[in-house]
Amino acid sequence: MRVLLACLSILAASGALAQEILIRGAAVHTVTDAGTLANADVLIRDGVIVAVDSNLDASPNATVVEAKGRALTPGLFGGLSGIGIEEVALEEATTDVALMLKAPAFDMQWRPEFDVTKAFNPRSLLVPIARVEGLTWTMLAPRSEQGGALLAGQGAAVTLDGSFDSLIAKTNALFVTVGGGANELSGGSRAAQWMLLEQAVHEARSTGPAQDRALLRPLGREALAKYLTGGRVVFQAMRASDIRQTIAFAKENGMKPIIAGAAEAWVVADELAEQNVPVLIDALQNLPSSFDAIGSRLDNAAILHRAGVTFAFTQFGESANARKIRQLAGNAVAHGLPKEAALAAVTHSPARMFGIDNRGQIAKGQVADLVLWSGDPLEVTSVAEQVWIAGRAMEMRSRQTELRDRYLKR
Repeated sequence: MRVLLACLSILAASGALAQEILIRGAAVHTVTDAGTLANADVLIRDGVIVAVDSNLDASPNATVVEAKGRALTPGLFGGLSGIGIEEVALEEATTDVALMLKAPAFDMQWRPEFDVTKAFNPRSLLVPIARVEGLTWTMLAPRSEQGGALLAGQGAAVTLDGSFDSLIAKTNALFVTVGGGANELSGGSRAAQWMLLEQAVHEARSTGPAQDRALLRPLGREALAKYLTGGRVVFQAMRASDIRQTIAFAKENGMKPIIAGAAEAWVVADELAEQNVPVLIDALQNLPSSFDAIGSRLDNAAILHRAGVTFAFTQFGESANARKIRQLAGNAVAHGLPKEAALAAVTHSPARMFGIDNRGQIAKGQVADLVLWSGDPLEVTSVAEQVWIAGRAMEMRSRQTELRDRYLKR
């Protein structure tokens, strides 16, 4: 097995990869209604899954991987992250994740046209670090920071294959921060946040010339207007009352909301389900890290699942440790979430949340983003033995593995 995987890595590095791959005899976690298939085969052709069944045949030139009962899952979601746009947080030259306007809240211009994907570096050291742990894609998310604005800007999904055409089309989203943590960006009151957001929406809908001291410039008006007709908007909100206010604001203004953070989402789970509003949560959040998150609890995911809410897992401000997403899913299982639902929350659910229909499952017609594991994929003691992105075997090396191999005494 190790020899075969080493050969795959060599082929990936040289670019001489066969167009057809047969992964044989795996425990296939399809993340579909078919569930987990024991001793099943997956046939990949030209980067797309063409069959999932038993005793599949491949062409004579196909690369055959003997899984020997190991778990095979879809590639994992890296959460909302700064992978590729934030290398070293304390080194400004490597950080492109936030726009620092450095102006008082009521004497500034917001810039929703700010798009972090234009700064994405597929050669970032964080890309292979995440990839060798089973992550195959992430959602680039701008942040609202001190000196910035509530409306942080735009992001989109990217694959972690290291190519310069990593952007996944039609996944763009606008990012907004609300709640007590953003009071310094809104004159000291969360009530003013909604006032400012209403003003921005009014300007985006206006057809007249921009007024003096307006929040938005012409390009900003155009950018925001695109999200007022069903556009995807990610609101960072933790408190239950802020989540409810977000749902009402988004509905009134034609937005398709996603709630990120959502520490108290369990309080309003029925409303989230009724309004079909998905959430992104950190399943390790169980302490009141702020007054907005006093209601944090470890079974947040389990309660949301029982209520029928679509949810996915993410970490916040942890680009270098995005690989810990499996730990979030595993802990949610330990606190009542069914295992298949936890796996969906790091594969299929976030893909659909951001409009990706051809990733996140192991089924015919899906892009072959796959991970072969040494053991249970939600156990931290398991490792990713091989990762494929669009059917291409990734080299299972990173800066960290190279340092390990160089300095660890054998």
